[in-house]
Amino acid sequence: MAFPIATATLVPADFEMLEGCRRGEAEAFRLLFETYKDRVYSFALRFLGDESRAADLTQDVFVKLYDRIAEFRGDARFETWLYRIVANACIDDQRRRKKWLPWLNQEPPAHVGRSNSGDDRLVRRETEGAVQQAIGKLSPALRAPILLRYVEGLSYEEIGETLSLSPGTVASRLSRAHRLLARKLEKFKGMAV
Repeated sequence: MAFPIATATLVPADFEMLEGCRRGEAEAFRLLFETYKDRVYSFALRFLGDESRAADLTQDVFVKLYDRIAEFRGDARFETWLYRIVANACIDDQRRRKKWLPWLNQEPPAHVGRSNSGDDRLVRRETEGAVQQAIGKLSPALRAPILLRYVEGLSYEEIGETLSLSPGTVASRLSRAHRLLARKLEKFKGMAV
């Protein structure tokens, strides 16, 4: 349901831009994006402390904004409403990250081959640390499918349902993540763990 925008909180240019967005005008939304993208990114970067996560979150916020622009009533300044969306997205990102990060610090399962040799333990710890670090550096869009597939054991279809992606997109993201991880971990190829 589209609410009328209260004009007392908007300058005329913002009012016209928002009304254009509500009518579905692509140019108005492009102008809105160009006007606010740097502020959204800056806020997200400060909140998350990671450029890749901030860039992904900025895109997500503008997709959400596009879908929810009709909900803006003008009771508060547009920037206040926008920052609320950004802050909530950052908080959601942190929650998702906390859910997955504990795995990155866990020991591998007991059934993973272990040797008592000090050299083997050192190689294993170094390899595990490198894998954890490489996964942690993947973008959230690539990290999520990797963790859901290899930690949670979900199928492509289940990952797609969880992340609202098609199985083809899941396969594509997993393939991209595999290539990036293979490059980052090439020096460990062939090492025994």
